[in-house]
Amino acid sequence: MIASGPATWRFDAIGTAWEVVTDRPLDEAVRRETAAIIERFDAAWSRFRPDSLVSRLARHGGRVPAPSDAAPLLDTLAEVATATGDAVNPLVGGSLEQLGYGAAYTLRAGAAVPAPSDWRAALSWSADELALEPPAMIDVGALGKGRLVDLVLGALPPGDAVVDAGGDIAVRGQPVRIGLEHPYDSRRAIGVWEITDAALCASAVNRRAWGDGLHHVLDARTGEPVRAVAATWAVADDAMHADALATALFFESGPEVAARWRGTWNTQWVRMLTDGRVEWSPGCDAQLFGGR
Repeated sequence: MIASGPATWRFDAIGTAWEVVTDRPLDEAVRRETAAIIERFDAAWSRFRPDSLVSRLARHGGRVPAPSDAAPLLDTLAEVATATGDAVNPLVGGSLEQLGYGAAYTLRAGAAVPAPSDWRAALSWSADELALEPPAMIDVGALGKGRLVDLVLGALPPGDAVVDAGGDIAVRGQPVRIGLEHPYDSRRAIGVWEITDAALCASAVNRRAWGDGLHHVLDARTGEPVRAVAATWAVADDAMHADALATALFFESGPEVAARWRGTWNTQWVRMLTDGRVEWSPGCDAQLFGGR
């Protein structure tokens, strides 16, 4: 969580804690609209809800009207998939479920199953339609929370604001200093990062973990959790791209994705490997306590 500001609104949604800090209290209409934005997103993209759009497609496949953000979400997800050699895959949801991270959240290890390698033939989308055949579980976890953070920030009235959804943070206005939590000790930080009118998203193997070596960042080509990287932090102009990059950085080609987006989305990054080494992007503004 970030430090409280002049007006702080805390709530839980999509399985995580949210904190919205603004320079004046939000009126009830803005809060209702924020709740409606989150509900629409969850109803479309949550694989933990049996009534969600992606859950229905997983059962039956077919063609459905596209959610309003299907094109920006899936276009970016496809870009990351291509850049990572399909280590990131929009149909990885089934692999996560098979490994024990499904709607029931059984906390029980299962078998590793690769995601469908032919996802480009199975899944298609436009501004109007989302199509999937044969049925499979779409998972937008690589960047979905970041996209929702952007949508919530966009619904807030003008002025300084920070939206923090479980460590995916978008900042508008005044600069904010954010600690980079150590993945093996939540009481410590490996550094701090000051951002202004930007977003910082983080991912780590100690979050959403349910067994020895089992966590939510899978290599879709094998269905196995990533082993070499412990945590990533990425900064970009918006939270969707920061979230996408934080996911991509778990894979060998992650720095190449960052370099590709650097000029367009002003990306920077830090990552910690499982052996304790820390890497960072050229010109990174983060203050790392271990030195450079």
